[in-house]
Amino acid sequence: MSIDTAPGAVPPSTSSRTPWLVGGVLAAAALAAGAGMMLRSAMPAPASQSGAAAPLEAPAAPAPKAVQKPSAPQVAAAPACADCGVVESVRAVKRKGQASGVGAVAGGVLGAAVGNQFGKGNGRSAMTVLGAVGGGVAGHEVEKQVKSVVVHQVTVRMDDGSVRTIEQAQAPRTGERVIVQGKTLKPAG
Repeated sequence: MSIDTAPGAVPPSTSSRTPWLVGGVLAAAALAAGAGMMLRSAMPAPASQSGAAAPLEAPAAPAPKAVQKPSAPQVAAAPACADCGVVESVRAVKRKGQASGVGAVAGGVLGAAVGNQFGKGNGRSAMTVLGAVGGGVAGHEVEKQVKSVVVHQVTVRMDDGSVRTIEQAQAPRTGERVIVQGKTLKPAG
């Protein structure tokens, strides 16, 4: 029993699964790249790139001391706030998120499917394993990038002249007077 086919036509028994798999892998990669670009464009710009930089305020010069008369009683000066300071700079920093393993599994499956399309015999098995490992590593990194967060490193010039750096989710204004309480900043009065 023979099947007549036109010249250049593919016989019906030939599998057309490979082009569909390759096309599906390429479509998945394009979707992942598009999603990454959308997430990247949705993130706020770092404070250092958001237009003109805010000028730093120079510390106020101490007032000249008045000459006191020896007969006047002296009043004790109020103690300086040890935890008070002025926000000197704010810098946005992107931190990688925590991966749950879903990205590694998905990447491994996708990599194994692609690797299985190449080679023959033991070469195909090796390519499948390499594809699974490579896809797992790539999927793990993609998941961490997708779950990344932006934190703000705030540099505070304390009243005693020292400098402290605090990381927090919200960015205070440069020049704002704050109180440092542990690892958080509170607006001063």
